Amino acid sequence: MLRTLRTVAACALLSAPAIAQTYTNCNPIESSSCPPDSALGRTVNIDFTSASDSFTAEGNPTYGSDGASFTVAKQGDSPKITSKWYIMFGQVDIELQAAPGQGIVSSFFLQSDTLDEIDWEWLGGDNAQVQSNYFGKGNTATHDRGAFHANPGNHDSFQKYTIIWTSEQIAWQINGQTVRTLIPDNANGQYPQTPMAIRIGAWAGGDPNNEQGTIDWAGGLTDYSKGPYTMKVKSLKVQDYSTGTQYTYGDTSGTWQSIKSNGGTINTGGSAVEAEAPGITSAATGAPLPFTPHTTSPYTRPSVYPWVPDTTVATVPTTTYGNYPGLPSGWSVSDSGKVVPPSQAPVSKHLFSPLPSLLLRSG
Repeated sequence: MLRTLRTVAACALLSAPAIAQTYTNCNPIESSSCPPDSALGRTVNIDFTSASDSFTAEGNPTYGSDGASFTVAKQGDSPKITSKWYIMFGQVDIELQAAPGQGIVSSFFLQSDTLDEIDWEWLGGDNAQVQSNYFGKGNTATHDRGAFHANPGNHDSFQKYTIIWTSEQIAWQINGQTVRTLIPDNANGQYPQTPMAIRIGAWAGGDPNNEQGTIDWAGGLTDYSKGPYTMKVKSLKVQDYSTGTQYTYGDTSGTWQSIKSNGGTINTGGSAVEAEAPGITSAATGAPLPFTPHTTSPYTRPSVYPWVPDTTVATVPTTTYGNYPGLPSGWSVSDSGKVVPPSQAPVSKHLFSPLPSLLLRSG
């Protein structure tokens, strides 16, 4: 049954595009007068058994012996925190226990003023996988960014999740094991490379007021009567590879070379992670970004992976699928084990409705 759920979730992700966030207080690639970003410029260890003055909270997260709790108990709940500072390349380690519950989404991601983004997301109906994703400048012209990774028991206990971000590579790690890497040459010109803030929170993708595409991706309708549903964060370690007090944009190019440090230097990071990543469970094309209840653009079947081969998503073997029950109407499985969307199946049926954009409601 669990494998069926993962297969259905993968199909939903493959059938719709991710639409990047369209809101920022001031986008430095659109304006040369944006204020500078406050820089972390050092390494910090944050214990979330109490509120941290490094973060701005929304939606009333609570704090206790288990760390920060982000609880979705009723419609409209969307607790989250955002760092008051930015990092310019660095490593972020988080001890997190994802929220259970059908339709509940737990999110941890880095995001810049230019809408560069590096994501981890967990679905409350899938206790065995986590999703990674990235975006550059809010651009979703390509649809080959997301991926699923094996992550058993993510609802049951705290686990360590890491993002290592340099000018040459991004690495996603689970409990110290690298599960995915990305280099600029394989990012189709969308490599995240501008100062990032840290955002953490939970929300109900399965809220009945959301559009059907959002509900499908989140794993189904959220039943609030079975809640509350809580994501917990015990601790966070953040190492800013660069130094200084502020990061500024030297021009509107949005490249890392244009970023200047006030009172410090821009450091591009250490050596690339040298580890053989295990197979990506499946491609997660079209994963929406956090806290997004609505769709803003129609779906067009992309002429990219996974509909056509693309070796840049994973350089290691991926898991093949069998003929599992529960596939959406019109979906089929090829002889090679690939899940085939309706547009490529012998008999064409309907696709899922499109997935949403992100309008992050930060103050």
